[in-house]
Amino acid sequence: MSSESEEQQLSKKAAKKEAAKLEKLRRRQEAASLASSASSLSVEEEDPHSSNYGDVSLPELKSCSQADAGNWIRVVASMDWTQVRDLNQELKDKEVLIRGRAHTTRPVSKNMAFLVVREKGFTVQCLVSTQSEGVSRQMVKFVAGVNRESIVDVIGVVSIPANPIKGATQQVDILVKKLYCVNKALPTLPINIEDAARSDVEIETALQGGVQLPRVNQDTRLNFRVLDIRTPANQGIFRIQCQVGTIFRQFLLSEDFVEIHTPKLIAGSSEGGSAVFKLDYKGQPACLAQSPQLHKQMSICGDFGRVFEIGPVFRAEDSYTHRHLCEFTGLDVEMEIKKHYSEVMDIVDRLFVAMFDSLNERCQKELEAVGRQYPFEPLKARRSFQEPSVFMYQSSWQNVHRHVELMSIRYQPILILSDMVRLHMVGLEWDWSVW
Repeated sequence: MSSESEEQQLSKKAAKKEAAKLEKLRRRQEAASLASSASSLSVEEEDPHSSNYGDVSLPELKSCSQADAGNWIRVVASMDWTQVRDLNQELKDKEVLIRGRAHTTRPVSKNMAFLVVREKGFTVQCLVSTQSEGVSRQMVKFVAGVNRESIVDVIGVVSIPANPIKGATQQVDILVKKLYCVNKALPTLPINIEDAARSDVEIETALQGGVQLPRVNQDTRLNFRVLDIRTPANQGIFRIQCQVGTIFRQFLLSEDFVEIHTPKLIAGSSEGGSAVFKLDYKGQPACLAQSPQLHKQMSICGDFGRVFEIGPVFRAEDSYTHRHLCEFTGLDVEMEIKKHYSEVMDIVDRLFVAMFDSLNERCQKELEAVGRQYPFEPLKARRSFQEPSVFMYQSSWQNVHRHVELMSIRYQPILILSDMVRLHMVGLEWDWSVW
């Protein structure tokens, strides 16, 4: 009896396995038939609106003005480009041409799909629907299949949605009429831009709620830096850095300063107190410049009066952290004093106030983008006598750290007076290392 029951159990298991195999085979056959029918349908049914979408071929991307070169050339040749950051409610019902990367795609049905286009850190939501003129089901399918980070050209009409848009920076929609893929990205990328742009606060909040969001570590960011710098925060950091140098230069030029460019490959150390990177220069010892201090002093003695430089600085000393600040961009100032060192204090005070005011005015969107991923206190300059902007430093660095925390992007206009700043000249160095 036992042997008969075992045989029955084995026969039941074999029957289940055979049934499972038949079910898998049936599903494969159904999938193959659906795929063949879909392909035959796509071949048999010609899309009358096929000229409104598609991949742009390499010959079309060349500087070609011929009218018969391709659909993409004929469309974009007569239109002006609009930047995503400039899309606002004032452009309602106007047709625009934008170029950006496919940030995300979300198919809703066979007749509708959403595409978020990103350009320089700013995003806009695009709607592809068969209800729009010139849009077919094939076009909706093409848009839904665009790989993330592909470069696309979108022609559409600006529309104002009834509800606020949470998934894009621009509070308008683009009703797509035509869309072309200029450069197709790989289907799978090592970094998801959405994950790289996520803040630690958002990750920790989700973790407390039982949801584990992907975290992009620093080594992954550095290995794929070309993708990492596409995040809104990194885009904002680099553009703020650009404005810092521009404002610094414009202000000092207006104060009768002269911009100089000093050598970075020198025979010996330019100042004491810090180590240098040594190298061999055609059989002779040389080193990388720690500072333009020597050449700034030479310029003052050479009757330039006021000079400044924006350039690289190299320091070989080790830090007390796991990161060593060996190379950074220095903003250096040197000036002669006519009567009193308060002349220098006045220049530096007005310089910082001008920089903060200008950054708040010119980089409002960039500062918001950085703050979303790396929260920081707003840039604010003290102007009242109760909260002076100039501090005397004579005892210890603790007094400095009490008022300034540069590493956490909390800036206040202050002048540190110590043995590093002499009465006849001042050297101001600003560390801004983003790479």
